[in-house]
Amino acid sequence: MTLKNMALLAALAFATTVASAQNYPTRPIRLIVPYAPAGSADIVARRIASEWAKEIGGSLYIENKAGAGGNIGVDAVAKADPDGYTIGLQTVSLAINPSLFAKLPYNTLKDLAPIGMVATSQHVLVVKPGFPAKDTRQFLAAVRASPGKYNYGSAGPGSTFHMAAELFKDVTGTDIVHVPYKGGGPALVDTMAGMVDMSFPVLSAAVPHLRSGKLHAIGVTGPKRSPLLPNVPTLQESGATGYAFETWFMVFAPAGTPKPVIDKLNAALNKAIGSPALKDKLVKDGFDTIPSTPAQAQARLQQELSMWGKLIKERGISAD
Repeated sequence: MTLKNMALLAALAFATTVASAQNYPTRPIRLIVPYAPAGSADIVARRIASEWAKEIGGSLYIENKAGAGGNIGVDAVAKADPDGYTIGLQTVSLAINPSLFAKLPYNTLKDLAPIGMVATSQHVLVVKPGFPAKDTRQFLAAVRASPGKYNYGSAGPGSTFHMAAELFKDVTGTDIVHVPYKGGGPALVDTMAGMVDMSFPVLSAAVPHLRSGKLHAIGVTGPKRSPLLPNVPTLQESGATGYAFETWFMVFAPAGTPKPVIDKLNAALNKAIGSPALKDKLVKDGFDTIPSTPAQAQARLQQELSMWGKLIKERGISAD
């Protein structure tokens, strides 16, 4: 085959891809959420689905495919046809799991193509009733004075509750014992009951218990205060210098999905999450929208793969 013919075939293939993207979608899009219904990822997916579908110009349905810390659902996307009709939504665990698990059935950077960021959600450090500290400085003084005395409940090894706490320990040089639970709910229940000293739950799960007075908030984990708890300072501003943690949510496609399709999904997503009505709903649920380009989402993923990999290795953290 001559170079001229090869160039012609390449041009025809590109034109076909562009035409296909202009007509896309011609059938429903499957959005895989790798967790059970009612969790934070599921809430975000269901909040954005209808508005995103409207902006795409098609229909979109959610499939919950839980298991293995989100890896089963992510793998289903990685192995799907790269045609834009199977995509996924995952949390910051997309960057954590490659270092947390000894072996994954997919390669995060090679098998997935980020479409864009969706939102972030803060966590909050809460303590049991009667805990001998009311703010971050008092808290740090108490735990530093008694290394290994205090413990925290998490939603399980590798959960965002767990990683928020381990990052806090790393940044502040504190020694707090990990008590893993099978889910965030039981960890919070035992914190309220005084069975464990503290927890780092996602903000939306903690707010009702904070408002009822069953828990006390030391500080939120993000870089700024939350509109849901405007009087609660960030841990960073009140003594834990250099600490910030947020759960983020990203949508992605199988690697090899045509760029025009990725770009169309991204543009529609950014327009959807820019809707004042949708933004307001997400804020009330404890989420902040973060529009991005696919390249920006890819850069954040790569950066956090490195960051979490270093922390997990240094602290000897494992999901096994």
